[in-house]
Amino acid sequence: MNQQAQRDHARVISDCFKLSTVLPFRFNTVFPDDDALRRSVRSNQRHFQANVERLRGKAEMHIKLLVDDTCPGKLRTPDGNCVGKEYLTSLRESASRQRERQSRARALSVQMHRMFLPLAEEITCRRTDSGKMLLDIAHLIDNKTIERYQNKYSTATIEMKDCSMQLSGPWPPYHFVQRHSQA
Repeated sequence: MNQQAQRDHARVISDCFKLSTVLPFRFNTVFPDDDALRRSVRSNQRHFQANVERLRGKAEMHIKLLVDDTCPGKLRTPDGNCVGKEYLTSLRESASRQRERQSRARALSVQMHRMFLPLAEEITCRRTDSGKMLLDIAHLIDNKTIERYQNKYSTATIEMKDCSMQLSGPWPPYHFVQRHSQA
């Protein structure tokens, strides 16, 4: 699937979400026919009901936070030509950089949590090809607080000058659906 199909899917989901509850199926989930969909919903009915009740009146907001890496420069990873002291030094430097990145990401996520005070959150962090850190933050909020959340985002973009931020949502709270565990 291409990005345009994903954007179209997201738009349809967003429009449906404005009108009613959206069941938590992943993008590109396909059922051969209506009966297969009904069977899936029936077999997971209790799980769906529990999630729908728990997430009723809630929305998911996404913030992508792009910040300069605390450890700029090319990561030096040990290769086959590196041995002994040079190899151990390289491992130690790499571990030190990783700890610094994790500390920076943790500090940013705590700062974002304090600004937005979500009901729940899910955060991922990765280093981009351009050498920046990208924090992808999903916040669970009450539907009634969407406008307030958007206002807080506007304030956050001004306060956090060293970061590039992007907001999307409201979305159905997919990140906060408890996964059904098969026994």
